[in-house]
Amino acid sequence: MLGLKCTFDLHADVIPHLLELRENTNEGTVETAAFPHERKAQIVNVEGNGCILYTWKGAYGSTYVGIYDPSSRQNKILYSFEKEVSIISCSVNRENTLLAVSILQKKYPLKDHFQPVSKCLTLLIEIHPVNNTKVLKAVDKHVRVQFLYPEYENKRILESHLLLISEDRYIEQLHISLTIEEGYRVVLQNLDCIPKDKVAEDFSWVQWDAQTQMLHLLFLKDDWILKCYQFYPDRNFDVMFQVPLDLPVKPISKVRLVNFGHGYCEEDETAAALNLRVFTSGTGSMCVCYSHPTVSDQEGAYTIAFIHRGCSKTFTVSSEIMKSPRPRQLFFVNLDYYIAVCSPGHFIHFINTRQTDYPCHNLYFSGQDSEICSLSSKSIIVSMPDATLIDVQMGKIWKASLSHSALLTFLHTSKFDGHKLGALHCAVVYLAREEDLDVEIINWLTEKWTSDTNFNLYQEFILASLYRKIRSDSFSLDKILPYTSVSVWEEEIPGVKCSSDLLPQPTFLDRTRNLKGFWEEFRYNVEVLNYFDVVPNLRYNNSLIREEWNNLLAEMNSEESKPSSHLRHFLENTKKVLSILDTWRLDTRVVPLFQEEDHQQRVLIGLIVDKLRDHLNRHFSRLGKKKIDMLALNYVAELLALIKQILETVWVKYELGSQALCLKHQGNSAEWAVFHIMCQILEAGKDLCLPFPPGFHSLHAVLGVRCLPIHTFLLYIDHGVLQLTETFVTLLMKDLDNTQKNEQLKFSVMSRLSETMSQKLYHLWDHPITSAFIAQNYVKTLFANHGSKECSFNNEDYSNFHPEFLPLAYLAQKLSAMENLALNPFEEQENVDAKFVEEFALKNTLIELGFEKK
Repeated sequence: MLGLKCTFDLHADVIPHLLELRENTNEGTVETAAFPHERKAQIVNVEGNGCILYTWKGAYGSTYVGIYDPSSRQNKILYSFEKEVSIISCSVNRENTLLAVSILQKKYPLKDHFQPVSKCLTLLIEIHPVNNTKVLKAVDKHVRVQFLYPEYENKRILESHLLLISEDRYIEQLHISLTIEEGYRVVLQNLDCIPKDKVAEDFSWVQWDAQTQMLHLLFLKDDWILKCYQFYPDRNFDVMFQVPLDLPVKPISKVRLVNFGHGYCEEDETAAALNLRVFTSGTGSMCVCYSHPTVSDQEGAYTIAFIHRGCSKTFTVSSEIMKSPRPRQLFFVNLDYYIAVCSPGHFIHFINTRQTDYPCHNLYFSGQDSEICSLSSKSIIVSMPDATLIDVQMGKIWKASLSHSALLTFLHTSKFDGHKLGALHCAVVYLAREEDLDVEIINWLTEKWTSDTNFNLYQEFILASLYRKIRSDSFSLDKILPYTSVSVWEEEIPGVKCSSDLLPQPTFLDRTRNLKGFWEEFRYNVEVLNYFDVVPNLRYNNSLIREEWNNLLAEMNSEESKPSSHLRHFLENTKKVLSILDTWRLDTRVVPLFQEEDHQQRVLIGLIVDKLRDHLNRHFSRLGKKKIDMLALNYVAELLALIKQILETVWVKYELGSQALCLKHQGNSAEWAVFHIMCQILEAGKDLCLPFPPGFHSLHAVLGVRCLPIHTFLLYIDHGVLQLTETFVTLLMKDLDNTQKNEQLKFSVMSRLSETMSQKLYHLWDHPITSAFIAQNYVKTLFANHGSKECSFNNEDYSNFHPEFLPLAYLAQKLSAMENLALNPFEEQENVDAKFVEEFALKNTLIELGFEKK
């Protein structure tokens, strides 16, 4: 499941270069260095710019230091020692003009005693060209070296900064000034007096992060204290924050130095030492990962402390999973959105660093699924902060990532709800960067529409996709926007127990207020924890607007001729959303959406924009009004585009064409499948009170007519599964002829229309039934609007009526007079028989007066 891509291999990227170098040089010069089969090459460091330092031994006792640039794939020899030395640490400055090296020295016997020499010698060497060498340290404790790689605005600054990290728990920073002589020679200034600063002392553990130029240190006072030091281009550094940790280890007798080179003695670091890593992300997250001391035949445990979330989670793995052979090494991998806890062959646990509430958003694999084929059982793995793994024994560097193919296979074969949900979220949020993968996930969803799960697959896909698309605008939206429909999850990982604890809040220095990037996001994430804990309904929940939406529906179905001001405001929001969709070039339509005026959906779209904007202004005002407005509009636009993408993927999958939009023929099995998928999407959307693209309900109703028996189709309407729209009813009246079956369908649909819609659409059907409806409404309108007005008429008007029944003659004459006062409802309308309407009006009057029966 953890995919490894080899980015550097000594045997492939260096050895051929050395062999070529041997062939192209004279005997006795570099020949001894270029025969790698005699003495093995070894990786010693990876610098902040990605360049890799390595050493190899010559055939006649020489030791060489080389550098590999992965961007140009070029090798270069930096320096050579005339004798064999054991390099424990090595670093080169950004300009490749200075080399710092720590080597172990041997004691040579002199007659009856050994020659007194220091155990570790630290050197600073000019290498452009090779010139002076200065001894920086000569002590009995190991010293590690590391050049800083600051981002200078001025590329011509001739100064380098070097960290010296000693095993006697002391760190100092050297400021090395350089000068250029003879136009190209870079040499040291003030060789005898190099300025230095004390950075830290009395620490128990330290980790270097080359990407962010940070030092993380552990101090043991009354409790364990984690501090972070940030280095700047201007020589300075700051202690950014400190936070107490509850580590399950006793005081450490030997200091632990992490990521300060991988030279000699790296293999002496065993699992008994403190196995701890600190990982950061540009999104403002910081995780402290450590394993607990293990005893044979007992459970294994590890903890992830989410500093940015103010909590930690401890996972205990059962002894059955950790059975023999015992894992030689447990290591952590920073995948940004996930932390991978790896014990190859036993388990791999992908832990979500953003959404820590439910274990179902993690991924867990054990047994054969946890094998990492690229690693051998003898590999010694060093995990770097940027998802890089260094295999010290094999001389390889790997880039770790979640395997796309393995995850999708797992998504198709998983049986447990927790596995399905975790894999779905991982695939959508972490992996889905390309449209092809989205299509594959949608196809999986359509195959699982009858799946019996404790959660709605479509809801999870929609919310996770929106979360992925919008969170890039601001990483702090993790706590504001919805990412799952799950509110409670009690299912546990088989064989793994999880316990949670709260963490003390970090203490920051004032300087962090002025910094951008990681420190701005991290500080904000930490400072709002208290606010998030006490504010109810912090995460936006669209279903909370259901009551207001029902009130709006009632208002829209009323006979009010003019919409209220807030309805007009919602419709203005919708115009902005649809204009954004137009700029996204959604005009290549496979499915006929966004082609009609669906008034209800337009109002709902505008309502959601309004409510989301209010929610963000209330809880996330730091973004500013303009950005919040665009965020709310983009969120709803992404939602509509996502539903469109689902429908188009399904449409293409089942090879539906324009014939699916014709009501005259019965649907086939493919249309039936698409209809039921649309039912699933509709159910998911209604539960969340989500809007649908204009045209969705019309298309759904058309497929319903083609695929369902009439009585079932009408039941779907009565239960709210299908919604009647003006577009659909118009198509129904015009496409279907007046056979007995079609008349029954048309009449049943007409009788289910709202009064407002029916008055608009009755004239489309040239049939006595609709004519009767029109006549009834016509008479009703006359009496309602003009019944109180006085109508005068001449005696000669009586000539058209039978005098023997004066009441009827009077009523007919009154109706005629009222008709002259009223507007003609049939003006410019088609398919209306005026004579027929008059006869029906008279007949209806006789029925109302009781002279005839229906």
